[in-house]
Amino acid sequence: MPSSGDWKIPPAAQPKAEGYKFDLDQALSAVVSLRAEVPADATTAETLGTERAGHGVVIGDRGLVLTIGYLITEAESVWLRTIDGRVVPGHPLAFDHETGFGLVQALGRLDLPVLPLGKSADLLVGEHAILAAAGGRHRAIAARIVARQEFAGYWEYVLDDAIFTAPAHPNWGGTGLINAAGELVGIGSLHLEQRRDPDTVFHVNMIVPIDLLTPVLDDLLRHGRPNRPARPWLGVYVTELEDKLVVVGVAKDSPAQRADLRAGDVLLSVADAQVDTLAALFKRIWSLGAAGVEVPITVQRDGRMLALRVTSGDRQRFLRMPRMH
Repeated sequence: MPSSGDWKIPPAAQPKAEGYKFDLDQALSAVVSLRAEVPADATTAETLGTERAGHGVVIGDRGLVLTIGYLITEAESVWLRTIDGRVVPGHPLAFDHETGFGLVQALGRLDLPVLPLGKSADLLVGEHAILAAAGGRHRAIAARIVARQEFAGYWEYVLDDAIFTAPAHPNWGGTGLINAAGELVGIGSLHLEQRRDPDTVFHVNMIVPIDLLTPVLDDLLRHGRPNRPARPWLGVYVTELEDKLVVVGVAKDSPAQRADLRAGDVLLSVADAQVDTLAALFKRIWSLGAAGVEVPITVQRDGRMLALRVTSGDRQRFLRMPRMH
């Protein structure tokens, strides 16, 4: 994720106030910048770093801020900066690995507008929207919805209906996707490169749809996580390579490491069902039951077929959890 320095979106790509029926500047002022500090011995420190920067969107009149969860996972301290330069401490209230959302509670007065939640299901491919970072129009992009489709991430993550926007925002983490009615319809998660042909690279942002927040919001506020059985987690990093699913790493002290899954293993089947894509792999694992279920996996290693059995875990039990206030 790029650092939040003195950068601006080119004027031609910025949203223009006359193009919207709502107060553009007021809506954009609901986006704050966010910095989080994570202990060096945290589980995610090696992969995500100990100093993380991005954005969040004010969604509650008492200083509730919605962001992308990887910014605040295992964070000990969070700081929010408003559009007028005020710095307010925040508490990492909750994160949900299934959706990717994170919640921060401001510990001081933000005195900012609240961005109302819209319906991401109503967004159509081709529709115009705004992808906004903290800092007003100079850090917002007039974007377009270019795709809605399944997305699978190598870290055991699947969205059935992710939103993709272009042009890509250069500082995407925790940005707010705002529709034509001035409502929040998604939170920025990733920058991706897609190839239309061997010579053309197309840059997009992946957005987590806001509709995924509504069913879990009350649980996140009360418990810091969804109040339901956790999915089985292995702690394995997998990529699709030449039509094969290849392990590229395993998390330290994870169920995958304890079961002797190794980088370079080619995953062939889970519980006797062949898996050909990342989404199929993870959904098959999740279909076997809740965290703690044993997951039979067949791999190919050095030309040999191996049958391994992984006793899955609850991903959040391997992390530092936010302290509930």
